[in-house]
Amino acid sequence: MTVQINSNYLENYAKNFASIACDRYYTDRQFITGQDIVQLTSAVQVNFFVIQRLFELWQEELEKLKSNPYFDYRDIAVHESLTQFMNVLSRRIKVERKHLEPLLVTAVKSAIRLATDPVAYYQSEIDKAPLEKINVYLKENKKYYKWHTSVVSFLIDKTGFGHESINYKKAIATNFQAVNESLESVNLLLATLGDVLAFDLDSYLVKESEILEETQPEEVKPSESTSFFDEVSDEESPAPAVKTVEAPVSKPAVEVREFQRGPLIADDLKVKFSVESYRGMKAILGDLSDSLAINQRFMFTKELFDGNSDLLSHALKSIDDCSSFDQAIELVNQRYVSELEWDANSEVVHEFAQLIYRKFSD
Repeated sequence: MTVQINSNYLENYAKNFASIACDRYYTDRQFITGQDIVQLTSAVQVNFFVIQRLFELWQEELEKLKSNPYFDYRDIAVHESLTQFMNVLSRRIKVERKHLEPLLVTAVKSAIRLATDPVAYYQSEIDKAPLEKINVYLKENKKYYKWHTSVVSFLIDKTGFGHESINYKKAIATNFQAVNESLESVNLLLATLGDVLAFDLDSYLVKESEILEETQPEEVKPSESTSFFDEVSDEESPAPAVKTVEAPVSKPAVEVREFQRGPLIADDLKVKFSVESYRGMKAILGDLSDSLAINQRFMFTKELFDGNSDLLSHALKSIDDCSSFDQAIELVNQRYVSELEWDANSEVVHEFAQLIYRKFSD
């Protein structure tokens, strides 16, 4: 049976998400600034897609000015003054709710597409730019891509050499196959939306026969001098709110004992990780704390370390000081597994142990 996207569910979800997020922010405010948009929700990709659209509108405004036939915009003094003006303008972002909400709807739908089908999403990005400007487009927009970035980032230094768009699209699909197993879990990415409104992947991806009638929107109640665009990627983004999600784990090719609640068994872990295929996953060089993605840092803090980021940082430093995988697992067992009541069979513990394994693997 063919699995399809339930576009009705996606549309209704995006509208409800945007409504709830705006209800929360605009309770006592009339406008939202660029800085606040960057931190609007725990789904960092949603926030940055809104900023990306503002960047596009900012560029359109500049091109509109330059299209005036009565003035010489190529004059160096005009160019410098116009650049300064546009940079100042970018730092004065003020958006009312009626204008932000539709931007949020589009951003949510784009983020979900990127999380669930990065190949199709990034291929559609290729279509947005003229062939001779693909390189420029990707470079300008790279800062706004926060999920599955390795699927497309490799292209940025290889575009602009006269290839047809289809070649770039094929390259994206091929690279996805190479890095697929190192990408962050789709469930974990989508779970970051749950801070505003839980996303039901089963309702979004459904069998063709199940899409029999248009989904009716459900009533959702709110839960309790460079330009700004040049610097936006350097701003602090909120760590995504990750909820416990059951995600499939690759099964080893040989039989090993299943994880159990209780201490982690170093030998079992080594066998399990050694027989799993991690194409594109290299050993971790340097400190563990420098190797965590923002989603992982928040997930480990919330799910394993009782929301205490300092405790996570201390744990990572202690693990870095260990001399072997066995010693690191013994330390984790002694200090954290029992004390914090970890479920050794959970996906998040599996991912944490996997990082330690990569830290000490040859």
